[in-house]
Amino acid sequence: MAMTLGATLGAGPAAASDKGWRTVADVGLGGLAAAALGETAYERDWTGGKELALSLGVTEAETYGLKHAFPERRPNGRNNQSFPSGHTSLSFAAAGYLQERYGWQVGLPATAVATLVGVARVQSHDHHWYDVAAGAAIGELTAHLLTKPHDDNVRFLPWADTQGAGFTLLARF
Repeated sequence: MAMTLGATLGAGPAAASDKGWRTVADVGLGGLAAAALGETAYERDWTGGKELALSLGVTEAETYGLKHAFPERRPNGRNNQSFPSGHTSLSFAAAGYLQERYGWQVGLPATAVATLVGVARVQSHDHHWYDVAAGAAIGELTAHLLTKPHDDNVRFLPWADTQGAGFTLLARF
């Protein structure tokens, strides 16, 4: 730990700042993924869980397909996989899923966190602003297309026992 701190301090304020922004982006992305999964589990929304997995999986495939199709040098020069931002696309996919599935009350704060992730990726010099904008559009659009609203007013409840099986349809007015 002391060596890590010493290396960070020795690298200068710019490197320490970049590392701090990278941490913000990593924590933001992880938090959004955990929130989306947690809300889905809390609601016992297994259909939503499938939609979340599909949204994140398709977003990941789109993002990495574009990274290889359009190699773009990162602002920090580390590699040629700047376009689009994967952190941002996945953050917006999770936020978009929460918005579409559970409404603006959950989606708005999630979108604010996803925006912070995008800002952090630019501030850490890992992405250009247009990498982040493209990632946000990919994640948001994918979640929008692959997620249906969770309707709490109508419930389909299958059941089975030793006498037979069936389903109950409940509707709240």
